[in-house]
Amino acid sequence: MPDGGGETLVSYLFRPGGNMKRVGLLALVVLLVAGLLPGSAQAYANAFFPTQSSGNRGADVLAVQYLLQHNGQSVAADGVFGTTTVAAAKAFQTAKGLGMDGIVGPQTWTALAPTIRSGDNNAAVKALQVELNAKRRLSLPVDGVFSTAVRDAVIAFQSHAGIGADGIVGPVTWRNLAWHYDYPDFTANLCDQDPDGNGTAANWATSAAVAQLEQAARSFASTNQGKLPYGDAGFEHGGDIPGHGSHDVGLDIDIWPIRTDSAQCTAGRITWQSTTYDRAATRQLIQAIHAAAPGHVRLIFFNDPTLISEGLTTEWPAHDNHLHVRFCEKVHPNSLYTC
Repeated sequence: MPDGGGETLVSYLFRPGGNMKRVGLLALVVLLVAGLLPGSAQAYANAFFPTQSSGNRGADVLAVQYLLQHNGQSVAADGVFGTTTVAAAKAFQTAKGLGMDGIVGPQTWTALAPTIRSGDNNAAVKALQVELNAKRRLSLPVDGVFSTAVRDAVIAFQSHAGIGADGIVGPVTWRNLAWHYDYPDFTANLCDQDPDGNGTAANWATSAAVAQLEQAARSFASTNQGKLPYGDAGFEHGGDIPGHGSHDVGLDIDIWPIRTDSAQCTAGRITWQSTTYDRAATRQLIQAIHAAAPGHVRLIFFNDPTLISEGLTTEWPAHDNHLHVRFCEKVHPNSLYTC
């Protein structure tokens, strides 16, 4: 159904005082749910507003900052959830009578995001443009103008997501767009490696996970020890990935250890036992990952016993030749990804 609001069809059918005239509508609902009517695609069943908090970075954080601006809060839009963003979030939560914790979860997202449409010109449209650029790999100007190009992009996303394609951005569109995964920028000192045969289709992850790893890669670039090999992360809309027991929720990203010749992007993957394995450089990379996402690295699976003894990595079978970085959030439906 469109984002315009009001009572849903299902609540209308089953509210007290119903009558038999609604039976025909009930049959229609059954057909819609079953996907038997033309254009009756469904939104992502697992879509939710991704909780963002201190230490996060990325497109979702940037969108939150623009939404805070739209709601009268003074905060820089830099894509980093720092102390000023925490303060702005707390001020907004106080104004709205929400729990004042500075964590932007589903309730705060919902209160922040207004319904916007063609002709609007404000910071909320900037948030929309940021999300569309990140989640749909577009290059819309982030100018706050809800132009024809923005409306076309919204309709395309709504069709992609299987929700009412009306060009109006309301709660359903905001939730599905915020939840949608992001794609890495390989100019950020990354190289694309797909050793498990999943190809570029498995490069997607949450905006926070992608941006945090990009920042670590940029930081690692200053060591002049080569690029960071980016392996499997997740599919565009989540789900099982062949060859992996996790990577379903967009917060797991595989990377490769660093070589002594800095040729990890061109000379092939190695194990921690290899003579060309550079433990010191790999340690620097792990430290950069933690520094780029303070409080949001749940663990890193990698079987180098020295790094394990230092508390930097965790042992797990079949992780001799790659590091499995698991990011986390303050609130997540899966407890394995809760910080």
